[in-house]
Amino acid sequence: MTDYPMWIGGEAVRTGDVLNVRIPFDGSVAGSVYQASQQQVEAAISAAQKAFPVMRSMSRHERSSILYKAHARLSERRDEMARAISSESGKPIREARGEVDRGLFTVLFSAEEAHRLHGEEVPMDAHPGGKGKTGIAVREPLGVIAAITPFNFPLNLALHKIGPALAAGNTVVHKPASATPLSAILLAQIFQDAGLPAGALNVITGPGGQIGDALTFDPRVAMVTFTGSPDVGTRIRNLAGMKRVTLELGSNSAVIVEPDADLDKAVPKCVAGAFAHSGQVCISIQRIFAHEAIRNEFAERVAAAAAKLRIGHPKEEETEVSSLINENEAKRVESWIEEAREGGAKVIAGGHRRGATVEPAVLTDVPANANLSAKEAFGPVVGINSYKTLDEAIALVNASDYGLQAGMYTRDIDKAFRAAREVHVGGFHINEIPAYRVDQMPYGGVKLSGSGREGPRYAIEEMTELKLITW
Repeated sequence: MTDYPMWIGGEAVRTGDVLNVRIPFDGSVAGSVYQASQQQVEAAISAAQKAFPVMRSMSRHERSSILYKAHARLSERRDEMARAISSESGKPIREARGEVDRGLFTVLFSAEEAHRLHGEEVPMDAHPGGKGKTGIAVREPLGVIAAITPFNFPLNLALHKIGPALAAGNTVVHKPASATPLSAILLAQIFQDAGLPAGALNVITGPGGQIGDALTFDPRVAMVTFTGSPDVGTRIRNLAGMKRVTLELGSNSAVIVEPDADLDKAVPKCVAGAFAHSGQVCISIQRIFAHEAIRNEFAERVAAAAAKLRIGHPKEEETEVSSLINENEAKRVESWIEEAREGGAKVIAGGHRRGATVEPAVLTDVPANANLSAKEAFGPVVGINSYKTLDEAIALVNASDYGLQAGMYTRDIDKAFRAAREVHVGGFHINEIPAYRVDQMPYGGVKLSGSGREGPRYAIEEMTELKLITW
C-alpha cells in the first residue's frame, strides 16, 4: 500500500496536496498522504459530533465488543502495521513489532475497562439534610476528543488516547504526527472493520500547527489530549480555555545507581533504556547518577555495551539502532554533545553523526547547565555523573524542569523508598529504569512533563464527567 487517504466520517478522503512520507534512514518514500485544509478539519469535527449520540447510547458491552474485534484485527495485521511503523518512524523492525504487541495490550485493556466503567453511591444521609435521599454519581462521556500524537510511538500512543476515548463513549478526531501518519490510517481501517460507527474515529493528516490550533479552538471539541513537546503543550493549554486537557510532554529522565547495586542487571537495562529507538522515547534515560565508588566501572561497562549496538537500516532484523526522525534532529543532538564536551564533559563512546543517524553516545562529567543535562535530548545520548551521598543524588534528580519517571538501583529497601518519596516525578521505579512502562499502569508527569494520566483506566477518568443524580 502506497496511498494513505484521510479517514473522515467513515470514508476515505483525498485532497490535491500530496505529502510523501519517507524512511528517515535513507530518505526513500514509504507512502503518500494528503494535507488537510480547514475544510477537512471542519468535516472531521462535524462527523465526530454527529457520531457522538450513537457512541454515547451504546452499551458497555457494545463498545467493549468493538474494541475486542479491533484487537483481533490488529493482531491479524501485526506484520503490516510493524512495517508501516518502521518505515515512517525509522524504528528498528524488532522494536516496531514490540510496539504493535504493546498496542494490542492497550486495546485489550481498553476493552476490559469499557466493562468496568461505573460510578458510586453517594452517602447522602451522612449529612442531616440528606435523610431519605439516595444519591449516585455516574460517569458520562465528554463528547468529541481531539487526539494529537507524536512520531516516536505512532501506534501505541495513539491507542492510549483512542482506546479509552471509545471505551467511554466519546468520539475522536486524531491528528497524527506529520512524519508518521501511515499507522494512523491503517488503525482507522482496523476500527472500521471492527464495526465502529462512521465518524466515531476520524484521522486528518498534515502539518500540526494549523490543524492543532483549529482543533483546540473549536467549541465542539470537548477535550484535547496531546503528547509532544512542552512548548506545544503549553500553547494548547493556553488556547484551550475551559476544555479538558491532558498533556504528556516528555522528560530528561534520571537513574540513581547506589554502590550496592547489581551492575549485571543495571548496566544492560540502562543501555536499553538510553538507546532504544535512538533515544526518542519520552522516558529515555538521559541522566545517570552513579555513586563515586562505582561510577568509573559503571560508565566503562555502559560505554562498552553501547559500542556493540548494531547500527543499520530499520528494516534489517539485526539492527538495534537506526536513525533519528530526520537529519536536523541528528544535527541538534550532535551539537549538544559538542557543547557538553566544550564545557568539560568526556565522550567515552560514540557521538559521531552520519546523516540522520547518531552513534549511541556515552558521556561523563556533563555540566549541569549543558543542554544534555537541562533539556530533553530525544536522541541516543546519556550522561553519567557521580555523587557522594543519597541526599545529593536525590537533589540532582530533582534539579530538572521535568518530572515524568525516574529509577533507582539498590539492595537497600529503606533507601529505595526514601528516594521514591522524595524524588518529584509521576512514576518512580525501584531496581528498574525510568523507561519501564506497562500499558495498564497510570502514566504521566509533573512540572514540564505535563498533567493528567494515561493508561486506559486512568485515561477514562480524564475523558468522562461525573454527574450526580439524587432522589
